[in-house]
Amino acid sequence: MLKKTKCMVEELYESSQKGCASILTTLIQRDALILREVSLTSLKDTPLHIAALHGHLEFCRLLLSKKPTFAKDVDALGRTPLHLASAEGHIKIVQALLQENTDVCLASNRDERIPLHLAAIRGRIEIVKELISARPESIKVNLNGESVLHLCVQYNQLDALKLLVESASGDELFLNSKDHNGNSKLHLAMLTIYLLPHHQTLTLSQQPSCKRFVLLLDILQLLI
Repeated sequence: MLKKTKCMVEELYESSQKGCASILTTLIQRDALILREVSLTSLKDTPLHIAALHGHLEFCRLLLSKKPTFAKDVDALGRTPLHLASAEGHIKIVQALLQENTDVCLASNRDERIPLHLAAIRGRIEIVKELISARPESIKVNLNGESVLHLCVQYNQLDALKLLVESASGDELFLNSKDHNGNSKLHLAMLTIYLLPHHQTLTLSQQPSCKRFVLLLDILQLLI
C-alpha cells in the first residue's frame, strides 16, 4: 500500500472513532476508492465496526451509503457491526443496519452468539424488538443447546424474557425447550429468583424486588 494511501486509511480509522462525518466525506472526495483500501490492510475491524461501537449514527449512515457491504463484514471475534450496536444499545444504528441487511441478524460470532443474544443478555429491550421484527426466526437460534430464553434467565433479564415469551406465544415446542442440562427456562427462572437468595449472603438491595416477582408471575401466566 502506498504511503499516502496508508496515511489516509489511518485518518479514516481515526475519524471513525471520533464520528467525524465531514472528515469521512473529505477523504472520499480525495480518494473515491478509500473505503475499498480497508480490505488491503491487516485490520479486522472495519470503520463501520468502530463507528457502530461508539454510537456514531451519521458516520454509520454515510459509510453504509458508500459501502453497504461493510454491514456484513466481521471482526477478529466474528462480530458484525450489528453485534456491536446491539450489545451497546445504539438503537438508531441498529435500525440503519437492518435497513441495509437483515441477514446479519442470523450471523454468529466466534462464541456462536447472534446479535439477539447480545441484546437480550444486556437487557436491550427496544433492540430485541427490532431484531425479532426484522428476522422473527432469530429467536429460535440456539447457543450450545441453549435458547435465548435460557440466556435471559441466566443473565437475570426478566423483561427481555417476558418480551421473548410473548413473541413466541403459541410455539409450545420452543417455549418448552430444554438446555443441555435438561432445564427448561421455567426451571431456571425458579432457581434464579427463588433459590439463589437462600444459597448466598446478599445485601438487602440485592434481594428480589416486588417488581421482579410480579414480572415472574406475568411470565408464568404466559407459560401456563
